[in-house]
Amino acid sequence: MSAGAGAGRCAAGFAFRSLPQKTFSCLEDRDIRDRLLKWSMQGRITAQAFSFDQQFKPYQKDEFVMAFFNDQNVNSCLKVLSSSGQWTTLGSKVTKIEATVVPCTQISMAFFDRLYSEGVVRETGDIVKCYDDYYDDILISDELRKLLLLEDSDHYDIFSQLDRKEFLFCLFKHLCIGGTLCQFEDVVGPYLETTKALYKDLDNNGLCYPSSKSHQQTFAYLIVDPCKRHVHALYHCFGGSCFGN
Repeated sequence: MSAGAGAGRCAAGFAFRSLPQKTFSCLEDRDIRDRLLKWSMQGRITAQAFSFDQQFKPYQKDEFVMAFFNDQNVNSCLKVLSSSGQWTTLGSKVTKIEATVVPCTQISMAFFDRLYSEGVVRETGDIVKCYDDYYDDILISDELRKLLLLEDSDHYDIFSQLDRKEFLFCLFKHLCIGGTLCQFEDVVGPYLETTKALYKDLDNNGLCYPSSKSHQQTFAYLIVDPCKRHVHALYHCFGGSCFGN
């Protein structure tokens, strides 16, 4: 998205209200916080909740996202990380957005059973190692990260291109890759458990809007519940862990 100076609100369309009382238990869980710290994501990831005032249809995604960013109630409290690693708010008028619908048809963790059957993960849960390689300065030392990042992986095709667009897959991939100083897991369990907890906490009707950051691990999602008229914003900025929110 692109932003200009000054704050404002879209004159037409949706109106939003912050829901600060809404908490996301997975991001407050001690074990998950410890994992996020190990993966260099703690202090750089946040989730916020907002309500909106009218019926939402997927074809309205562009209008919805533009209105979301330019609503004063969102603009003044939507958290982003500054270049110095400090939390701040969006605080500027958004003039251009790009929104992509993220499918949420996969809701069962059985989606990842193929990691075992295809030899990426052993029956014990241990992730199969490989020779070290790099992708965009990300260390690849096992078959899991290799299939997530490299198209020439022997296992890349066990997830189709449609599979890879699924919200469940996107969350799993983000957690597996982590941040700048990520200490990778030797077993797959923590990745699967954290993916399940985060997915459950956020609900499963999703829109994805690309962040203005270019790194694949700088991401943001709007998870829209058209029945409750709630939208959850999940945000992460690639880097080393920050010790504070």
